[in-house]
This record gives sequence, C-alpha cells and structure tokens, in this order.
Amino acid sequence: MALLQANRDLISTAIKEFNVLLNQQVFSDPPVSEEAMVTVVNDWVNFYINYYRRQVVGEQQEKDRALQELRQELNILSAPFLDKYRAFLKSL
Repeated sequence: MALLQANRDLISTAIKEFNVLLNQQVFSDPPVSEEAMVTVVNDWVNFYINYYRRQVVGEQQEKDRALQELRQELNILSAPFLDKYRAFLKSL
C-alpha cells in the first residue's frame, strides 16, 4: 500500500527542514565528542518524528508506516553530516 499523498508531502517537507538544520551547523572549537554529536543528531531525529507524529494522517498502520519512512529518511540524511563531523574531528 502506497503512502497517502498528504503523508508523502509531509515527509518531503520534514526532509527539507531537516536538511536546512544540518546545513546550518557550524563546527566550533572546542568540539563535542563524536558520541555526543551522534546523540545530538539522534535527538534531532526524535524531535522531528515527535513533531510530525501529530500531523500524519490515515489509519494507525498508515501513520506508523509514514513515521517509519520519515525516520529512515532522516537517518539517511544524518549519515553524511556525521561523516563530515568525524572528518572535522580528525582534522584537529
């Protein structure tokens, strides 16, 4: 079963907003540890999931699928950001 269009649109919006958040980050000195940054990013993902949880539509199964897809997409976006942060830490 395909996601409802409203949920696809919501996921698209969330991805765009999350991408903006990641692109706004400036790595500063003193840096936080890699583990701390992973925790921060996971907290951001959870924040977005909780925020959009109230906005997804459909039956519970549809809502669960939409939130699962959103989490997957946000985790995919997070990976290059965390790789970039690891490279930043190694350059210090």
